[in-house]
Amino acid sequence: PDLYWRQEPNVELTDKTQEEWDKAFALLNGFNIDKGVEDIASTIAFVRTLPSVTGGVGAVGYCLGGLLAFLTATRTDADSAVSYYGVNLDKFLGEAGKIQSPLLMHIAEEDEFVPAEARAKIIEALKDNPHVEIHTYPGCQHAFARNNGIHYVDAAAKAANARTLKAFEAMR
Repeated sequence: PDLYWRQEPNVELTDKTQEEWDKAFALLNGFNIDKGVEDIASTIAFVRTLPSVTGGVGAVGYCLGGLLAFLTATRTDADSAVSYYGVNLDKFLGEAGKIQSPLLMHIAEEDEFVPAEARAKIIEALKDNPHVEIHTYPGCQHAFARNNGIHYVDAAAKAANARTLKAFEAMR
């Protein structure tokens, strides 16, 4: 879904200019997390009605979407979710006990938007959940898997994307 439709429909941003960074943070700060998860739940419900959908329905998200993928695993009936470098996730760890379907997490070990203490808290809180698989990426910064992004790391992105594909193939 177009997650920012309430603020600015069809917005597209890159990480190439300070103006785009500023706009991204303004949208992030004004984003209603609960409404965003409701939009995802509605999207999942709609997708399940499509005749071409014969397997599970999953969600993948990056940055804010990484947080939303975690919350999708805690608040919706998605069959699987994948979180890439989710931000502010440590503030929602109280919901971790609600995860009942697979959640794959990709965590950048040098993420400038997720402090080391927050990363450690996330890993500690989720490490014993049998539905959660966590992979960390040494030397990687936020958005290491963003094609043509300023922090793109080819080997890490390929490893994360292969794990993501495997997770979604398991839903068939």
